[in-house]
Amino acid sequence: METELQLQNAVKAGDRQAMRRLYERYKGYAMSIGLRYIPDGNDVEDVVQDSFVKILTSMKHFDYRGEGSLTAWIGRIVANKAIDFVRKNEHVSFTGTIPDVPDDEPELERIPPEELTAMIAQLPAGCRLILNLYVFEHCSHTEIAQRLGVKENSSTSQLARAKQMLMKMMKDYIKRHEI
Repeated sequence: METELQLQNAVKAGDRQAMRRLYERYKGYAMSIGLRYIPDGNDVEDVVQDSFVKILTSMKHFDYRGEGSLTAWIGRIVANKAIDFVRKNEHVSFTGTIPDVPDDEPELERIPPEELTAMIAQLPAGCRLILNLYVFEHCSHTEIAQRLGVKENSSTSQLARAKQMLMKMMKDYIKRHEI
């Protein structure tokens, strides 16, 4: 299999087949990132297409830093495009009050990944954005606040709210599927 470095060099050289290979290789990855932020599959497809336009037109600025760096760079572009989409098309509100989060967490392994993704998609846009940035993008609350233009305590409270809502959904799911 072609390495990331070989692929990115071919794309930088203008090789159209390499561009196609890049798209085919990373479209599933890009879709999975998009679906974490945007519940509607059609909207995710649009965001992924926009992301690949940016990826291909910005490849000349990409600085290869070892295997995995291209994947990470693509992931950041898709996440940023998805965040921009959500902020533009969904009502996003942030609160500064931190809700109480119960200590008893449901057994996460009992919930199929596709169900968990669907639960995340049901969260309000602000909660969904912050949960994704914190959990999947490994951003600190300071970074999230800067990235979204909110206060740090809003990021903290939205994450707590997202966790509270997810825990309720997970507990409800487990109750419905107990034998």
